[in-house]
Amino acid sequence: MTACPPSRLAPPTCRVRRLVQAAALACALLPSAWLQTAQAGSDDHELARQALQQGKILPLRTVMDRVEEQYRGQVIKVEFERDDGLFVYDIRLLQNDGKLVKLKLDARDGSLISMKRKN
Repeated sequence: MTACPPSRLAPPTCRVRRLVQAAALACALLPSAWLQTAQAGSDDHELARQALQQGKILPLRTVMDRVEEQYRGQVIKVEFERDDGLFVYDIRLLQNDGKLVKLKLDARDGSLISMKRKN
């Protein structure tokens, strides 16, 4: 096997060889990336479950009912996270007028931390 020159004008066989090598490397790295993402997601789920059981946060259903009533719309996405030591629900809401609202709520009591509205 001959060495490929480093230029973009390398023969087609060299370009194909580099592409195959890059694909093989990507295939080797993807499973570890997926595993790390899955573990992070399960950690978030476990964190939320423990916080709820300990009475540190409101149940998601309670928060969603309040949001849908107060902001007149339908919840389309919810994320739970810990932000600077504070449990937070990030909620996206599609309002009846078609506008998208991003809410950041304190998960302890459902109070509004921030709100962004898009047309």
